[in-house]
Amino acid sequence: MRKDVLNQIKLLKEEIDVLNKSELARRFNCDRRTIDKYIKDSSSKSRKPREIKKKVDDFKEIIIDKVDNYGCSSMAVFKFIQKKGYSGGYHTVNNFVNNHKKAEIKKATMRFDTTPGLQAQVDWKESIRMVNRQGEFLEVNIFLMVLGYSRIKYLKLTVDRTQKTLFECLYDGFEYFGGVPKEILFDNMSTVVDRSRTTFKNIAINNMFKHFAMDAGFEVITCRPYRPETKGVETLAKLVDRLMVYNEEFDTFDDLEKIVELFNYDINNEISQATNEVPFIRFLKEKEYLNPLPNMDILLSYFHHEKEYKVSKESMIRYKGKKYSVPTKYIGNYVTVSEIETELYIYYTKDLIACHKISEKLLHYQKEHAKEILKSDAFKHYSDEEIEDFIENNLKNMDIFLGE
Repeated sequence: MRKDVLNQIKLLKEEIDVLNKSELARRFNCDRRTIDKYIKDSSSKSRKPREIKKKVDDFKEIIIDKVDNYGCSSMAVFKFIQKKGYSGGYHTVNNFVNNHKKAEIKKATMRFDTTPGLQAQVDWKESIRMVNRQGEFLEVNIFLMVLGYSRIKYLKLTVDRTQKTLFECLYDGFEYFGGVPKEILFDNMSTVVDRSRTTFKNIAINNMFKHFAMDAGFEVITCRPYRPETKGVETLAKLVDRLMVYNEEFDTFDDLEKIVELFNYDINNEISQATNEVPFIRFLKEKEYLNPLPNMDILLSYFHHEKEYKVSKESMIRYKGKKYSVPTKYIGNYVTVSEIETELYIYYTKDLIACHKISEKLLHYQKEHAKEILKSDAFKHYSDEEIEDFIENNLKNMDIFLGE
């Protein structure tokens, strides 16, 4: 087809009602009958392109069912429909599958991107090794929750990825956002999904997590065949990569937590690649679409239980990487702790048995505990005065916090 001729005829018809066919044939160096045909084509506004049925058309429903519900590959589907009478080629099937996936991803992406307050995504960056100023390695994890419309993010540093930790991270995230999205998308993590009852087609949510979601007021969405893309958004891996510059720039886990908190604030003040806007500013609109915070005490009950600490043979407990002394009669028993501002209170059943000032030092002794510990072991043949002299002249000069 001479598209140049057809296009020119369409333009001329807008200006001239009657066209000189012979003149046009000479101008375009073609037969007069060709001009006549093109004039008729340009006049046919209701003409529809000819529909050509493809061999794959009769098998589209089967292909979509196998790909969407069972995660089958293009080749597996191709071999399957061949046995049902498909006579076309593999590439036709593969192209159809790829186009179908792209269309589904686009739908999911639009849902995630354009609806304020609708959806958040949750992810973990696992087993990150960070080194402090003393050359000690800390293995940590970073939790991320990001709201779809504003792209505002909540990051939290954790030492594990248990279900209780996940509950705590979600709780803190809801408080950070001041509300709850209507649905949250998760990977098929074992803390969310009951793997023993899950198939590709039917994903079973863990009962405890299901109850938490109901109390919080969000719907659990698990990772389906076509997960919404966060196109243009920094991935969690890229965010974590930006934290690597802080290696050897901190001393304790608490220091690293503060670094992550400041980093979280910074990235929410940067222009998002996805929206070309600052998340904090865009969040002003999204916040009003979030579900209100539920009864937070109910959510707190899912993860906040008093942890018990076993008293070691040294008559010490380990809490947040540091050791604190208790009277020797509690060796082998389990105690609980309560941290209030800068003080650590240690209880046996409901009795307060020790109180320590929290510091960055590794070892924390009460003077009386130190005397008991020394007398029960290496200094059992020494007098009280000799033990006290040792404490005054030695322990106070070591990297130990000694309380009265």
